[in-house]
Amino acid sequence: MNVIAKPLTEKIAAARRQLDAQVREMVQWHFDPATGCPFWLDYAGRLDFDPRKEIGGFSDLKLLGHFQDEWLRGGPVRKWVPKGLAGKPVYVFETGGSTGVPKTRININDFQTDYELFSKTLSEKTFPKGADWLMLGPSGPRRLRLAVEHLCQHRGGICFFVDLDPRWVNKLITRGEMQELDLYKNHVINQGLTILRAHDNIQCLFTTPKLLEALCEKIDLRKAGIKGIFCGGTEMNAQFHRFAREELVPGIDFVPTYGNTLMGLATS
Repeated sequence: MNVIAKPLTEKIAAARRQLDAQVREMVQWHFDPATGCPFWLDYAGRLDFDPRKEIGGFSDLKLLGHFQDEWLRGGPVRKWVPKGLAGKPVYVFETGGSTGVPKTRININDFQTDYELFSKTLSEKTFPKGADWLMLGPSGPRRLRLAVEHLCQHRGGICFFVDLDPRWVNKLITRGEMQELDLYKNHVINQGLTILRAHDNIQCLFTTPKLLEALCEKIDLRKAGIKGIFCGGTEMNAQFHRFAREELVPGIDFVPTYGNTLMGLATS
């Protein structure tokens, strides 16, 4: 083994040990009658083995079978609240509902944890501490709005918002009302323009790929004082990433992510 490969192999082995340890900790906690939620305790009761004894690491998780996302549709949502966190404030977030009853996800503090870790990856130069933010995108029953606001506040800023309702967008598309869809898009973009022009300390922006493209048709974001753009959603791909960096917002730090209500945040 060469000298370059050895440190990498050691890092991989260390990461595996850390992952396995985390899996053991999570399985012990979620399947403990004193701390687990009703759903997983009921699930364990229908298994022919004790997860706390049989699952020793990541590779053993297959013993639990595949998680069915249909389990997340409808209620009662309290079946997902762990006993070990009883009494703490609970958030509930929903998907867009384009395939039926929205899937729900309960949350206590994971979005704060996720975005504080994400904050460590951002440049101090292009996402300055104390700078204000504009969030242009879906808020409503999704965790995104609270998460971006927490990120902004964690970095010492104040966050301004313009909401987009994806459920209304989906209905307009389904009905083929493209003119109405264009009017709604302009309504959202114009609100963003008003905020950007009225508040000169907004230096950071969160938005989705499609809204960013529409916004850039109306304003030069670099001249407007934007230094960093956090852009994400299920529409993010390598092609848009390159287009944004090279043509849409050159000279602005463009931070692409992929994510949705259920999975959370994945950095590029």
